[in-house]
Amino acid sequence: MMDLKEYMQLDAVGMAALLKNKQMDSEELLNLSYKRLEQVEPRLNAFTETRRELAQKELKEMSAGDFAGVPMALKNISQALKGEKLTAGSRLLKEMKAAQDSHLTAKLRSAGFTFVGHTNTPEFGLKNISEPELYGPSRNPWNPDHSPGGSSGGSAAAVASGIVPIAGASDGGGSIRIPASFTGLFGLKPTRGRMPVGPGAGRQWQGASIDFVLTKTIRDSAAMLDLLQTVQPAAAFHTPLFPGKYSEEVDKEFSRPLRIAFSVESPVGTPVSEDARQAVIKTAKWLEQQGHQVEERGNGIDGIGLMRDYYLMNSGEMALLMRNLEKGAGRELTAADMEIESWLLSQAGLKVSAADYSASLASWDAAAAKMAAFHESYDFYLTPATAYPAPKVGELTHSRKSREALLSGWDRASTMISQQQLIYDMFLPSLTYTPYTQLANLTGQPAVSLPVHVTENGLPLGVQVMAGKGQEHLLLQLARQVEQTDLWQGMNGNPGLEI
Repeated sequence: MMDLKEYMQLDAVGMAALLKNKQMDSEELLNLSYKRLEQVEPRLNAFTETRRELAQKELKEMSAGDFAGVPMALKNISQALKGEKLTAGSRLLKEMKAAQDSHLTAKLRSAGFTFVGHTNTPEFGLKNISEPELYGPSRNPWNPDHSPGGSSGGSAAAVASGIVPIAGASDGGGSIRIPASFTGLFGLKPTRGRMPVGPGAGRQWQGASIDFVLTKTIRDSAAMLDLLQTVQPAAAFHTPLFPGKYSEEVDKEFSRPLRIAFSVESPVGTPVSEDARQAVIKTAKWLEQQGHQVEERGNGIDGIGLMRDYYLMNSGEMALLMRNLEKGAGRELTAADMEIESWLLSQAGLKVSAADYSASLASWDAAAAKMAAFHESYDFYLTPATAYPAPKVGELTHSRKSREALLSGWDRASTMISQQQLIYDMFLPSLTYTPYTQLANLTGQPAVSLPVHVTENGLPLGVQVMAGKGQEHLLLQLARQVEQTDLWQGMNGNPGLEI
């Protein structure tokens, strides 16, 4: 019999191998997963729903697959299971049940994964912390006084605490890489068009958002890319399939020394912690020691302007969502129906013209062209993944007083420009923690967060590496090399695992 500590050290590939070789039983693995869940919940509050009886039933009916019997979690937004709740962290959707599996979930199901439950996320995935009013805050296994980040914070807490080796996540502005940085995990955002989307949607957030997973190991992320990459005719964006196998690429050496640019400056002019700076600098020095060409250089993109265009897109998307929710509810929605960020974004979207919306998307394309030119000179672009380690729970959630102040300010903001400024100011405290990740979402590039640093207070902090479109295999090769060195500070050293 495997004990819980041994279970918590395994990754998904390792579990799959034990099951295939009949060294473990899938029911035993599932029981260990729920045993760990019962130890840490509700303290971590990683899950919104668990499904033990259904999971056990599915084990008995399970067909063969490369990951048959390996437990995993799904994110409570966009990763639907037919007949089960998918609320997106919203009180408006608290009884909503999925009509069918999402395309991504269906692929995971066909591979044999056993779904333990759905994980916590902020309302509509809009924030870099996971503290929805509907479910309450998720907490960080490294220190439960701190957040595991967002919007895939529940998934990060589930993996970092050892409940599951892998969990579904999505990334519309850093929502895989931010929680990875805050919890000592590996977080990869794939190239736009690489992953399944829908059904019922051909894009998410105009292509800024993409679904994938959070993992403990590089080989798990590589295996998930092999499993999930697709060319989907109904989708708005397509990326050619990688011709090889990512799981075979990870251990390859680079054919030449790499050219790497790095920056520790915030793209929006906000402060950056000394920990974040040191994380990047020590990684840059290590890369130099490996024979790569490394130089400090910015990317030349107007980060503030790009963030304004990002929030403008969010405004339009939320206005449309509110319109659809009002149709479903049969009534007009008010500020009392949702959290302040959702309400103000949806109201701001009503003032955005078609011309302004199109102009904002054009700025994404201009940034993508600039980064494509940048990557003609540099293989990788290295920055902090987050400017600070994880905030304390509640630190970035608006109080009743601050909510009232925002609503009062909104009443005085009569123009699109003044409303968009209020939106920017509302998100600025959060953006100060996480100003680096949004660029890859808007350009469509792949990017990773590597767990290479732990602060004196025992909190992890990641370094982000971006590459040109379609270059996930290079990012995985680099990450695998880091994983085998003392730079790697992943969850195996996590002092919070005995929570």
